[in-house]
Amino acid sequence: MSADIVDNAAWTGGEPRLSVLIPFLRDDPSLLLSALATSGGERAELVLLDDGTNDTALTQRLIDLLAGLPLPARLITLAANEGRSRGRNRLAQGARGRHLLFLDSDMLPDSPGFLSDWLALITAEDPPVAFGGFSLKQAPTDTRYAVHRAMAARTECLGAAERSLAPEKYVYTSNLLVRRDVFEAEAFDPAFTGWGWEDVEWAMRVARRWPVRHVDVPATHMGLDEAAALAGKYEQSAANFARVVDRHFEVVSTYPSYRAARRLKRLPGLKAIRPWFKRLALTEVAPVAARAFSLRLYRAALYADRV
Repeated sequence: MSADIVDNAAWTGGEPRLSVLIPFLRDDPSLLLSALATSGGERAELVLLDDGTNDTALTQRLIDLLAGLPLPARLITLAANEGRSRGRNRLAQGARGRHLLFLDSDMLPDSPGFLSDWLALITAEDPPVAFGGFSLKQAPTDTRYAVHRAMAARTECLGAAERSLAPEKYVYTSNLLVRRDVFEAEAFDPAFTGWGWEDVEWAMRVARRWPVRHVDVPATHMGLDEAAALAGKYEQSAANFARVVDRHFEVVSTYPSYRAARRLKRLPGLKAIRPWFKRLALTEVAPVAARAFSLRLYRAALYADRV
């Protein structure tokens, strides 16, 4: 697929050690870009991929913003969506640094020295793979996001020490550092489509060959979803979950999500019961904890068809 590429003036002659790779679709990453520009990234570059938004006004705003940034920056614009895996692989091809930092467009650094912290780690350790973690520190606290907030706080917003107990499990492309030679050997699998599991599956492959380091260089996940949108993502992810089970059974079979799916699979009438899990999760008057638990059950019930 052809792409339009626009570089800012600082791109020419840049010799970055770190390439920050930011894919987006129908999002405006301007807030993230402004934060990165002042986060100590003198040896960093920014590479953005618009994965089929088709918004000329947004494209022009980003070109104007990049033109004023001190960091080398490149905008790659696609006319049609390539998907999460293909898009990130394309970003890596358009970058020049020895290390690649995959950073989702709805993230926001928690520290004013975010990029300098990553560059310091690169200098000290030259890590093959490192995940910095993410938080809800700056995320919206609207009631409509309460279920997602509760679920993320419980299972995803963990410190490095806890994540290190299952290194491949807690790897997300939201804040992921990869050395170029590692990524050239193990890229994201384009067979994964839709939402979910492509990053964890990648980490399972990589962990067989390189250590996966966990550090505390967090960024906030600003893009919380309402419960209905999150349920829709889980519905998309079932096929990807099945693909991971097929390829990495010995690993994924130890995960709570797999064990829950196996238990629910034995439940008589599960398909008739499953919509009620979703209905409770979407019931706004119900307690948040109950809604979050019900949404986890809904996800497990979807996965039960695949195990």
